[in-house]
Amino acid sequence: MAAGHRASFGIVFAIVLIDMLGFGIVTPVLPGLIMSLKHVVVGTAAGYAGWLGAGYALMQFIFAPVLGNLSDRYGRRPILLAAVFVLGLDYLLQAMAPNFGWLIAGRLIAGVTGASFSPAYAYIADVTPPEKRAANFGLMGLAFGIGFVVGPALGGLLGSIDARLPFYTAAGLALANAVFGFIFLKESLSAENRRPFNWRRANALTSLRALKGQSPTVLWFVAALGTWQLAHIVYPAVWSYFAIAAYGFSVRQVGVALALVGFTSALVQGVGLRLFLPKLGERRAVILGVAGLCVSAVLYSTAQTTWQVYLAIAVGALQGFVQSPIAAFNSRAVDARSQGELQGAVQSIGSIAAIVGPPMYTQVLERFSGPGAVLHLPGMPILLAAAISVVTLALFLKGASLLDRNQLSSSTSQ
Repeated sequence: MAAGHRASFGIVFAIVLIDMLGFGIVTPVLPGLIMSLKHVVVGTAAGYAGWLGAGYALMQFIFAPVLGNLSDRYGRRPILLAAVFVLGLDYLLQAMAPNFGWLIAGRLIAGVTGASFSPAYAYIADVTPPEKRAANFGLMGLAFGIGFVVGPALGGLLGSIDARLPFYTAAGLALANAVFGFIFLKESLSAENRRPFNWRRANALTSLRALKGQSPTVLWFVAALGTWQLAHIVYPAVWSYFAIAAYGFSVRQVGVALALVGFTSALVQGVGLRLFLPKLGERRAVILGVAGLCVSAVLYSTAQTTWQVYLAIAVGALQGFVQSPIAAFNSRAVDARSQGELQGAVQSIGSIAAIVGPPMYTQVLERFSGPGAVLHLPGMPILLAAAISVVTLALFLKGASLLDRNQLSSSTSQ
């Protein structure tokens, strides 16, 4: 990686980190803001928050392929900068929201700008040799982990001063990031690797049909990433409620545990991938990660003490070895001109998990906990996620086998 692109890589990392920080900062104060705008109790506010979350995910489903395809046409830099700048303005809109309608509009716009992950991942694919992409994709996981730990903590602190202060803070971070990127971010996509923008390809299904023409293995890897997102979303969807139902955790204990989840996840993806992936290899890394989720699910379901819960969290951190190697395999399956389209399709398919996963897991938790439970097993949602992760592994190994076969066939024919 050239020195200029190495510096720009840091800016792209900052863009993803700011996105996650902004998302995390507003999370603790969103329930109170909804309650004040709608004049409802917390239970009713949670219902509204669920619809806001579904709307956010729906916007990502629609616009991730659009931003990815636009970045293939105009380059990564203008799309990334436009997304982070609009995100800053959007946080200002949410901070000043006089009614719930404004807040709805703000969260929908945030879903659109949050689709900037597709050009961000495409940028990494542009500037990273294929054999090193898994480790660098892992740094994006590090950004997620840091945002997951620092964001809510900072939001809770700022929200104790004023409920709208976290939104103003998120706006300031995003706008500062846009200015910094405008000055220092270099373009990664050369002119010869750009392709015309076509609205008909700016959706996940059409994009995948086009990408399949380059390599049919793309469909296996995208399916693996989609099922992995569905498995992994069990944690933000129900973990807090599961910990209360299974262990009787207090709010403080839930917060400490979630911070530990974020910290261990960031450690594995930011450091573990770079240290151990060259020794493990991508296939064994994915197998280890899926095994980590499955073992942790059993530990969660049988834990009787707090230290056992922390052990489950530590073992579960191994799942940080899953997504980046699969994404690296996927990026190697298509050419440089289609990286944005590919990442947009992946993010769009992954956003389906954010729509389907939370209601599915919460319904399972309701059926297996409380006085009306068919069987008292609060860990059932996490066990279900573990089963889904095994499907991820099967899809990935099938795609990797086909990619190896296709590459061997191509080299032989030459």
